Amino acid sequence: MKSLDRKIFRDILHLKGQVFAITLVVVSGLATFIMFISTIDSLSLTRDAFYRDYRFADVFVSLKRAPESLKQKIAEIPGVSLVETRVCGYAKLDVAGFAEPVTARLVSLPEEGEPLLNRLYLRKGRLADPTRENEVVINESFALAHRFEPGNGFAAIINGKRKELVIVGIALSPEFVLLMRPDATSPDFKRYGVLWLGRKALARSYDMDGAFNDVVLTLSKNARSSDVIAALDATVDSSGGLGAHPRKDQISHRLLTGEFQQLRQSARIFPTIFIFVAAFLLNVVMSRTINMQREQIGILKAFGYTNAAIGVHYAKLVVLIILPGLCGGVAAGIWFGRMLGDIYMAVYRFPMLIYTLYPHVVIEALVISILAALAGTLFSLARAARQPPAEAMRPEPPARYRVTFLEKTIVGRLLSQPSRMILRNLSRKPVRTMLSIIGIAVACATMIASGFFKDSVNFIIDVQFIRSQKEDMRISFVETSSFKTLYELKNLPGVRNAEGYRRVPARFVSGHKSYRTAIYGIEPESRLHLLLDTNLQRVEIPPEGIVINDYLAKMLDIRTGDLLTVEILEGAKPVRRIQVAGTAKLFLGVLGYMDTGALNRLLREGNALSGAYLLTDSLQNEALYRQFTDMPRVGGIVIRRNDIKNFHDVQARGMLFFTFIATLMACSIAFGVVYNSARIAFSERSRELASLRVLGYTRGEISYILLGELGLLTLAALPLGFIAGRLLCAYIAGALASDLFRVPLIIEMHTYALAAAVVLISASFSGLIVRRRLDTLDLVEVLKTKE
Repeated sequence: MKSLDRKIFRDILHLKGQVFAITLVVVSGLATFIMFISTIDSLSLTRDAFYRDYRFADVFVSLKRAPESLKQKIAEIPGVSLVETRVCGYAKLDVAGFAEPVTARLVSLPEEGEPLLNRLYLRKGRLADPTRENEVVINESFALAHRFEPGNGFAAIINGKRKELVIVGIALSPEFVLLMRPDATSPDFKRYGVLWLGRKALARSYDMDGAFNDVVLTLSKNARSSDVIAALDATVDSSGGLGAHPRKDQISHRLLTGEFQQLRQSARIFPTIFIFVAAFLLNVVMSRTINMQREQIGILKAFGYTNAAIGVHYAKLVVLIILPGLCGGVAAGIWFGRMLGDIYMAVYRFPMLIYTLYPHVVIEALVISILAALAGTLFSLARAARQPPAEAMRPEPPARYRVTFLEKTIVGRLLSQPSRMILRNLSRKPVRTMLSIIGIAVACATMIASGFFKDSVNFIIDVQFIRSQKEDMRISFVETSSFKTLYELKNLPGVRNAEGYRRVPARFVSGHKSYRTAIYGIEPESRLHLLLDTNLQRVEIPPEGIVINDYLAKMLDIRTGDLLTVEILEGAKPVRRIQVAGTAKLFLGVLGYMDTGALNRLLREGNALSGAYLLTDSLQNEALYRQFTDMPRVGGIVIRRNDIKNFHDVQARGMLFFTFIATLMACSIAFGVVYNSARIAFSERSRELASLRVLGYTRGEISYILLGELGLLTLAALPLGFIAGRLLCAYIAGALASDLFRVPLIIEMHTYALAAAVVLISASFSGLIVRRRLDTLDLVEVLKTKE
């Protein structure tokens, strides 16, 4: 081993405290990067394999009723590869021992063999026998929620008729990886499921013998989905086609895609912060190390070592300092990635998680970390390589102390001598002082960012489910009903108030841009269901025109006063032009909102309703559930308190895990920055402090001089950290915005307080370590050291 290489290991041993702090930060950055990227890659690989192996369809369309003979015409559309027709519907379930309403999506299985498309992965049992009308296969999340096993049973009200069903299989489908009701904001595995029944049994229930009401198909290679969808819509138009849509608009696939986009954004934001901090710490440590080794550098040059050899020597030192962090970061990233993948698997139902970590991801992470570390120390390395031997062997010029501005004031005159020493030392090195403040501020900002998600989700729940929704339950009708139904509902025992709503699926078109969504008709003076914007102000729905979400307006590049083309996707499917009366900033979804009467006039229908919001007497809720379950006209029932619980539960699992990881990482940054600042100050000033001890200063006074400086830096960094944290959260909120939801910029006071507490505790802990070294300071040995 060369002499310079042996010197590297001696330097690392000498800097072991700082190396440990830097290792923590590097582990944080690398582990976060690998955790996010490996989770995205694993989920993408798992999803693609599931889609491919179980033939997930490319195009979907529902319709009222079409003869089976139409299938051949669909198959002949250019670009269509495989076609499968189905009978689909919805049913209310009566589950023994579970009083709350349960609804299910019904999907037919072919009379012979397995489905051609959207095939089932059987977790338990077998497929339903087409000759037995009471056999059913259920989805896994629904089975787990009710602890169903093959052989168990329940009753279903299908098209108004009660039928006893026996479970013969539990399955997964690429069509329902994330199962959610069409109008829900979060999954509810206990109250919504999927049932697969034999085609003949289901067709008989819906009077669909020799007919179908749902089509799925795949595309040929190089086929354009837009061309196929246009031809498909034309083919099924006379059969009540409700508008074909590609896979990207299929609800399960769309939610998965949105989640992956958020993971990718997170993978860009958080590792960048940690790597920046690691580079900053290395810069501080290397600056100090090179400054302390000026004489050694001069001697090495005098003995003939070139500038390149000196530069390479310190570059090796940088790489070896971060090496433990690189190894630990990869291991921790794999561990965290598997844990995060398991959390997603509890919500997204795949047969298994194919965890993968591509070698190029590890190589990229290592290269980025090493380059960032070298970039952070570039100035110090260049200075080490350029120093002339004669200059390097001279002691560093003595510092110039001067009276600070604060000392000239009345307050400054009241300061003790140790306090003035603190101020003068900070003003002597303004760049280093500012860098230390920035480093501690970044730690504080990272802590705020980790707590920001919890505050935002709680705020969304409060606005969306508590302030906006005053109803106890929401029911939807199988077919649109008149206002007379509303009066009947109001007269039911246990119903205290009822308001109707209209929901119409539609495609909004503006120029060449379009978006498939829905229009909600709201009663103008509604008391049960309010529309609140991000400022918690009620959005007034005008008597004419449509109000759309501001995110949707941006997507369609449309403004208030513009005319919007609306393609209605039900009934006669009229196409209308309507003026945009306004835009509203909302957190969830991208919808259009109209006065119920105006919407019915737009559709040229009478006073039609899609459902009702109900305020009920809680003591009679169970009787109401039973009554609604038996009503053929009622298609589904949603209880508001369940919506809140489901939204919180689904969001909480991933959010709490991420908050836990982010908090650990932020703590490591806080400790790393503060501890390094304290250790470097101690090393640089040990001779000065020892001199003060010899001159008669007590241990408490010299501790105050050193640790007071650290405390002052920490206190100065907190306000900057609060500002930086808010800016960081604003950036994260903007980066994570999608058509599914927008993250509000809400940071509660307790989040600021927690961030400040973590930084102060880290500072106190670091101060205790340094104080212990001060107490054991060998005055004679230190004073013998050549300055």
